Formats: sequence, structure tokens, C-alpha cells
Amino acid sequence: MPISTRSPNRRRRTAAALAAGAAFAIAAPLAAAAPATADATFPSTEGNTNIASILTYADVVKELDRLERTSRFGVDVSTLAEIGTAVNTSEQGNDLYVATVGTGPEAVWLQGRIHGNEPYGADSLLAVLKELGTNGSPDWTLLRDTYTFHVIPTYNPDGTDLNIRHTILQDGSNKRIDLNRDWGVGKFEAAESEAFYEYWTMVDPVFAVDIHHQGLKRERGDGDEVTLSLGISLAPGGPTLPGIEGGAYDVLTRQMQVHVYDELSKYGYINIDRYDVGRGIEIDIKGGVVSAMMLGLDHDGLNPEGHSNPAIFFETSGNSSDGSLGQKARGKSIEQNVLALQELLLGMATGEVQQEDASRWDEIPHAPVTAYQTDDGVIPASF
Repeated sequence: MPISTRSPNRRRRTAAALAAGAAFAIAAPLAAAAPATADATFPSTEGNTNIASILTYADVVKELDRLERTSRFGVDVSTLAEIGTAVNTSEQGNDLYVATVGTGPEAVWLQGRIHGNEPYGADSLLAVLKELGTNGSPDWTLLRDTYTFHVIPTYNPDGTDLNIRHTILQDGSNKRIDLNRDWGVGKFEAAESEAFYEYWTMVDPVFAVDIHHQGLKRERGDGDEVTLSLGISLAPGGPTLPGIEGGAYDVLTRQMQVHVYDELSKYGYINIDRYDVGRGIEIDIKGGVVSAMMLGLDHDGLNPEGHSNPAIFFETSGNSSDGSLGQKARGKSIEQNVLALQELLLGMATGEVQQEDASRWDEIPHAPVTAYQTDDGVIPASF
């Protein structure tokens, strides 16, 4: 197995220290720092999810306010109305919030809950935001000094409170819009898409991370329950990504996910594979938010310089609308996202990610690639 090169200046952190660093910004049970064995409650296959424990949008706003008031290192919470985007509320008129922290010259975009029934992106980003705002350790100081973070815990407030994947247009049609398919030519049907796209053009991040949920699945070969899938929405080696920025993102996005895979594989309760849509079909969609970021989409003349940035996503198994999260699994589900973000952010800041062997993407468990799911349908891998 190829061994990735490690930066000589990289501080190696213990599992216990990482888990301690992931103290949640809300009341969520932490898993033990020592490796544990995944069991049937991570996630639940019994439909045992107490929806009352899932954060509402009001809960998120309340927690953002608390973090702004109590942070040591300048967490600034704003609405897009305060920032001044032309469209600045959701379809149902909810304010759209973003929190910023850090003084570094480069911007990083972190978003969660673009799908309303995928709740733990919000919990995970609030936890990371708390650490960025209060933790004075060398690692968190390095992150604040290197980057300015733009954190959107809940991209889809309307779907959040309806416990559905979509937002619903308020133009009389009641049309349901998947916000993660609404950044594209001829798209931008929903107010949330217009609002956050304009904010992205103002921020020009150097990279982005999107936190999702997926259905229940098992690892290929050993049949263990998958708790986390690592995804890139324009498939590495597929029909689109190798042609962007001279192939730079085709390399860097794989390096990012290889790094996360290596670091999280140290935890016995996290079972990781590569994301696909089933039967070895990988996604290569241009209308996804993080896809449009990599493509440098210029919508409505707001991105004339063609800014683009690499972006990846994480998929926690289970969701709240089909009851497959499992109440006992809540702490572990959130913690794996927090650990993944910590490791990725530090790896990017220290340069360790950029030294990873991108070809090791193929070592992350996955089904043999048979085809690509594109905006125009499925095309064979031999395209």
C-alpha cells in the first residue's frame, strides 16, 4: 500500500485530544475517545429517531446568538439582509444566517443542512464554530490565523422546520425545489439559491465543505454498516473534473478525502466508504452547489472573473424524515463529522493534505465504477 508523505512540522494529535476538542456547542452526547465497535444504533435500522431531539431553525439561531456573545475570538453572526445580498431571505421569509470567525487572508466555506431532513450538518458546524470561537490551543489558533471561516449551519431553514429535503416555492405553485440541484444554468428557482450564490461570489473561498446525510448502506465486502461516505460531486477521472483548472481540483479533492479517510480510520466506530448513487454509479452533476463552485459558475453576471474553488462533501448515514438516525447514535454521528472537519482543516492549513497521494482515492472502499450519473442521464464509465 502506498504511504503518504507526512509534513515534518505536523503536530500529531491523540484520539483523546481530538475528541475533547469536539465539545459540542449544544447538548449532544459525546462518544468515548477510545475506539468503539459500531452497533445497530449507529445508525438505527429500527426507525427509532426522536424527532424532538432534532434542532429546529429557531434552535440554530439561538445557538448562533449565544456563540457570538460568548466567543473569545470574534465569532460574528449576520443575516444576509445585514450583509446586503439582493435576495436575503428564504422562500417562507426566514432570515438566512452566516457566522464568520478567523483573521486569515483566505476564506473557507462550510455549509450544512441544505436538505432539511439531514440535520447533523447544523449540529456539527455549530460544534466546530464553538471551537473556533473559544479554543485557544495551537491547532485552533493556527486555523484562525490561516483562514477566515464562513459557516452556514442551516442553508435550508424552511425544509428544516418541515422535516423535508426541499424548500417550497411561494409563488403559488407550491413546487418543491432541491436546493442542491438549483445552482446551474436555467436554475436558481429558489430564493435561498439566489441569496447564498451571491454571498459565495462575495466570499471567493479557497475551498468548501458541505455536510449531508444519505440512506443506510453497508460496506462492500465485509457488510459492516457504513457510518460516513466521502464524496466529490464531479467525479474524479470522470467527464468533467479533469478539465477544470488544468486538473488541479481532480487531484486536490481526492487528496482532501484521502486525508480524512486516513485520519478517521483510526476510530473503531467510524466505517467509511466512497459515496455513489448505487451499483457503482458515481455522480458528475453540474447543478449541485459544490459542483457549481468548482465550475466557476457565472450566474447573472455576479462572477465575471470565473472564481472557482475545490469542494467536497461528507454523508452521514440515516435521515430524520424516514426515522433511520437512531437516538443513541446522535453523538457518534455528529462527532464523526466534527473529527472529519478538524482533520481536514488542519491538514489544509499545515499543507499535509497537499502532500497526500491522490491515487489512494481508489483504496477507499467502493464498488467498481460502472458509470456516471450526469445532469443528462447515466453515461458508461468508458465514456
